[in-house]
Amino acid sequence: MIEIRHVSKRFALTRGERVDALSDLTLTIAKDEFICLVGPSGCGKSTLLRLIGGLLPVSGGQIMIAGSPVTDPRADTGIVFQTATLLPWATVLENVLFPLKMMHRLKPDSRDKAMALLEMVGLRGFETRHPHELSGGMQMRASVCRALVHDPAILLMDEPFGSLDALTREEITLELMRILRHSPKTVVFVTHSISEAILLADRVVVMSPRPGRIAEVIDVNVARPRNYGMESLDEFQRTAGRIREHIFGSRRSVAA
Repeated sequence: MIEIRHVSKRFALTRGERVDALSDLTLTIAKDEFICLVGPSGCGKSTLLRLIGGLLPVSGGQIMIAGSPVTDPRADTGIVFQTATLLPWATVLENVLFPLKMMHRLKPDSRDKAMALLEMVGLRGFETRHPHELSGGMQMRASVCRALVHDPAILLMDEPFGSLDALTREEITLELMRILRHSPKTVVFVTHSISEAILLADRVVVMSPRPGRIAEVIDVNVARPRNYGMESLDEFQRTAGRIREHIFGSRRSVAA
């Protein structure tokens, strides 16, 4: 589904300075595979996500989706950012329908599909509310619905639950897994949480410090369906240890 071929990204700063964010990065992602990107801050995880989404141009190499080069944002890709970024003047339902409106794909049954998504994430009854009337977790649920309303083949998620409290984060993570069981997608998910990566991913891509490269791609062999109670399993802990070794080296962290 996604082919990343020897991709590099360089940013031009003031006074002619340049920063290499990514260098010679190659990765193939299969259809309906869930990939998590983890690594130290500043290693280029979010940059890579934006390159896949066509929000930034590559400096070198090429990214292909379904055999076509990525040059601009694509209709078959949904994106969820770190913050909800909902339109403050629009209702929850209007926010969810906004991508269809922008793509000129509103149909008579679009409202019903949007309402079905809102019901799936527990937001039925809040469709006429505005973002400021919702909690942070509810806003993020609405953002996920907005990314899914046009039924994209690919879902890109840039640390979407990082600002939520621990209990809400756990709840919405389990909700995402339930949604994807019903409607599989190819997912690329950026996170700083090792536990979250293992819980969600088929493979975890561990990135090196800037310029970002792939340190290792780790298969997650924890059986599905998964839940947070599995963190004590030997396989879960072995996988977490391999990820920590790349990120922290000899400075091993006790927290996932």
